[in-house]
Amino acid sequence: MNAPLSALCAARVWVYTYMYERKKRTGPVIKLPRTVYIIICALPAVLTAAFYAFRRVNGVAEWASTRVSAPVRGALGWFTAIYPLSLMEVLCAAAVAWLIFYIVRTVMVASRKRDRLKIVARRLLNIAVVALYIWSIHCWLWNIGYFAPGFAEKNGFSPGGVSTVELTAVTRLFAEKANEYSALVKRDDEGRYIETRKDIFDASTEVYAFLFTEFPGLSGRLFEPKPMMFSWLMSRTGYTGVYFALTGESNINTKPPLFLMPATVAHELAHQRGVFAEDEANFVGIAACVTSGNTVYEYSGWLMGLMYLSNALSAADAEAWREVNESLSDEVRRDWQDNHDFWQSQKTVTTGVEFFNKVLTAVTETLSDAVDTVYDGYLRSQNQELGLRSYGACVDLLVEYFK
Repeated sequence: MNAPLSALCAARVWVYTYMYERKKRTGPVIKLPRTVYIIICALPAVLTAAFYAFRRVNGVAEWASTRVSAPVRGALGWFTAIYPLSLMEVLCAAAVAWLIFYIVRTVMVASRKRDRLKIVARRLLNIAVVALYIWSIHCWLWNIGYFAPGFAEKNGFSPGGVSTVELTAVTRLFAEKANEYSALVKRDDEGRYIETRKDIFDASTEVYAFLFTEFPGLSGRLFEPKPMMFSWLMSRTGYTGVYFALTGESNINTKPPLFLMPATVAHELAHQRGVFAEDEANFVGIAACVTSGNTVYEYSGWLMGLMYLSNALSAADAEAWREVNESLSDEVRRDWQDNHDFWQSQKTVTTGVEFFNKVLTAVTETLSDAVDTVYDGYLRSQNQELGLRSYGACVDLLVEYFK
């Protein structure tokens, strides 16, 4: 018998032996004791129940957010800062892929067994346990901060409203500053903003230097934000950034016009420093920008603040807003229009085929509305009574600080 034939026979024997041994297997290689399995399944439920039971108890939320959440998120931020990619996106993509595989695998396994309901129930329980672990950890790393004293309360900001006179004065201030700094940032021959994302990201961890001295409670290490691979999806849903507590990362949508990106970066960095509420993170981010000494960040902060203040002023005093609007420079007007045009473009899909345009546009609108509804409900359930409108609630803080 020659060598090739001998090798082929040996391979066939090995395959048959392997298949025979595999067929004899009747259960998993490692089988956990029932008690251990019950503890593993029950632990996230206990953690979640404890969160909902104690989140409103005086002192618990503050202790957990400062003694547990802050150091853990800081350690996670330090670890994930090693990698240039967004670990959040990698984990989310992996989770979706695993979920699809697990569901398909469940269907395949159940179709070959008699006790199908038992198999499906057990595997669905596994999915629920994994989801509950993620939620319980998120609750104690992030949601708990919504029930602790916020930035405004800790730093003596009054909760009262502002007068139209004060609102008008601060809006005019932001318009004047936006006009001033709009001429200092880099622009092309047509007047379009041409600062680079790299420069914005490189300077990000230095923009809080002044604010750290004014508000020592914010002090601490900042980690450079991560550009998102799925920025196109974020744009379709209408969001510019997200802080992910489970990895300690600030993730930035890179698709929108760059002139507002510095303010977005500063907003997400505020979350890193334990500013949980969206209105307070907006205020802190804008304040950090305009006091940073960095022209690119200063312009972005004045412009972002102007947008929020303008929305409030136009509703409170249309004539006062008209006067402010007429005072805006050509550069500010161009940037404002470019921002509007970009977000309008994300509401429609163009493929060249009318039928697909309508279908995909409808899907985009549905997806955006669904995300808004879910996120609004999430914020309201976490002690943020204004939901999505809390982003614009930074106006009171801006007026009180700058008046």
